[in-house]
Amino acid sequence: MAPATRVVRALWTGGCALAWRLGGRPQPLLPTQSRAGFAGAAGSQGPVAAARKGSPRLLGAAALALGGALGLYHTARWHLRAQDLHAERSAVQLSLSSRLQLTLYQYKTCPFCSKVRAFLDFHALPYQVVEVNPVRRAEIKFSSYRKVPILVAQEGESSQQLNDSSVIISALKTYLVSGQPLEEIITYYPAMKAVNDQGKEVTEFGNKYWLMLNEKEAQQVYGGKEARTEEMKWRQWADDWLVHLISPNVYRTPTEALASFDYIVREGKFGAVEGAVAKYMGAAAMYLISKRLKSRHRLQDNVREDLYEAADKWVAAVGKDRPFMGGQKPNLADLAVYGVLRVMEGLDAFDDLMQHTHIQPWYLRVERAITEASPAH
Repeated sequence: MAPATRVVRALWTGGCALAWRLGGRPQPLLPTQSRAGFAGAAGSQGPVAAARKGSPRLLGAAALALGGALGLYHTARWHLRAQDLHAERSAVQLSLSSRLQLTLYQYKTCPFCSKVRAFLDFHALPYQVVEVNPVRRAEIKFSSYRKVPILVAQEGESSQQLNDSSVIISALKTYLVSGQPLEEIITYYPAMKAVNDQGKEVTEFGNKYWLMLNEKEAQQVYGGKEARTEEMKWRQWADDWLVHLISPNVYRTPTEALASFDYIVREGKFGAVEGAVAKYMGAAAMYLISKRLKSRHRLQDNVREDLYEAADKWVAAVGKDRPFMGGQKPNLADLAVYGVLRVMEGLDAFDDLMQHTHIQPWYLRVERAITEASPAH
C-alpha cells in the first residue's frame, strides 16, 4: 500500500482509523425536614404565650422568626452534610483511581480519543499518553485490535487492555462507582464480530453504553431511570451521528483540508517525509473522500448546516433549566459530545459552529468543569 494511502486510511473517520456486577452500597440520603419543632413552638405556654395572647401580630411575627431561624438551621446543616457526603465519595473515588496506572494509546486529533481524555480529565484520573504513528502504528504492535483509542490499565499485578472509546468510559465509570475489579468489569462488554454496510468485518462491543451497577449504585449516579436512558441515548448519538459530521466539515474545501492536515501533522507523530505526504497528499485525498462521506451519510450540500442542526439539537436536549445534561455537573453524554467537538478547535469549522449556533455557553461550561477537575500530568 502506498504511503499516502496508508496515511489517509489511518486518518479517516472510522473507529479511529481517523487521525482521528454487582454488590451494594446505598447512596446516603440527606435528612428530610421535620416540622415537629414548628408545632412545638406554636403550642408552648409561659410568658411568651401570654404575651402572644395579648398581641396576635406579635404572635405571628414571633412564629415566623422562629420558623425562619429553624429553617436556616436545617438548610445549613443539610448543606454541610451534603458537602461531607461529596467529600466522602471523592475520597473513595480517589482511593480507587490511585490503584490504576493508565496508559492511553491515541491519535491526538481523533474524536474518539478526545472523548476518552475528556472523561479521564474530568474524573481526575492520571494517565500517560502514547501518541501512535498513524502509518506504522508500531506503538500498538502488542495489540491485535488495531484501532485507537486503546487504554492499558495496570491494577496491581494485573494488566487489562480496554478497546473502544465507549467501552473504556463505561468500564472505568463502573469501576469508580462500584469498586469491582476491572478484570471482572471488562467481561461485561464482550467483543463481537459483525459485517457493516460496506461488507467489511468489524468488531463491535456489547453493552458499551451501560454502566454495570446495581440498583442502589444506579440511583446514586442517575437519580432515576429517565436520566440513565437519556445519557445512553445521547452517548450513542455522539458516536453514530455527531462524529460523522467532523470529516465532511473539516475537509469541506481544499483550503480547509490543508489547514486540517497541517494541524494533524503538527499535533501527531509523523516523520519528516510522512508529515509532508500527510499534509499535502492526505489533504487532497481527504477532500475527495469527504465528498463520499457526505453522500454516504446523506448530508446537505452545505455540510455546515448539518453540523449546526446537530449542535442546536443537543442544546435543546440539554434545555434551559440545567447547565449540563447531567444537571449540575457533566454526565457521560456531556463529556462525549464535548470530546467529539473539541477536535475541531482552531479550525474554521469550529469557529463557524460557535458563531452560528447556541452551543458556546454549554461548551465553555464543560471546558471549565474539566479544567477545574483535571490533574496536571
